[in-house]
Amino acid sequence: MSKLFYAILLGLVGAGIVHIVILLLIPAFSERDAWSRLEKSGPTYSFVKTVTDDDTVQTIKSADPLFESAACRFDLRNGPVRILGTGTVPFWSVSVYDRRGQNLYSFNDRIATGGVLDLLIVNPAQILELRKDPPPEIVSAVIAETEIEEGVVVLRSFMPDSSWSRHVQNYINQAVCETF
Repeated sequence: MSKLFYAILLGLVGAGIVHIVILLLIPAFSERDAWSRLEKSGPTYSFVKTVTDDDTVQTIKSADPLFESAACRFDLRNGPVRILGTGTVPFWSVSVYDRRGQNLYSFNDRIATGGVLDLLIVNPAQILELRKDPPPEIVSAVIAETEIEEGVVVLRSFMPDSSWSRHVQNYINQAVCETF
């Protein structure tokens, strides 16, 4: 009887361990994550709206309907990435995520020099090269150093009411995501 109880207990513990491992591995093997949806929505180094015009497809879920957002995939193996925004909106914020969706860096217009979006994303080797001979065009840029190879930049802009819709749409549409 004790051998039967021991076998059942061992089977339950083993099944529990296997169940937990499978649950932890699901995000790594999922093809329905934000990265995969962004990959299908547009090319690398190009901002893609996170919600389509008909509100049926969302690449990244938004918690606030008063924010318009767009996302850009990048690859630091091709060099540093520069994010630029032009125009005036009531508020904007930008976040850098790794491929798995972990937030690595965030800032907004209250922190940026003159409220202008100018972000340079680099890895440790690239920052060393930039420090040797810094180009004059990045003097006012916010520099985000990260150890990832691929990531996503999400740009959000606040739209307090419908009168700001055109300005916010133009700001999102004119944002630049490019290698530097």
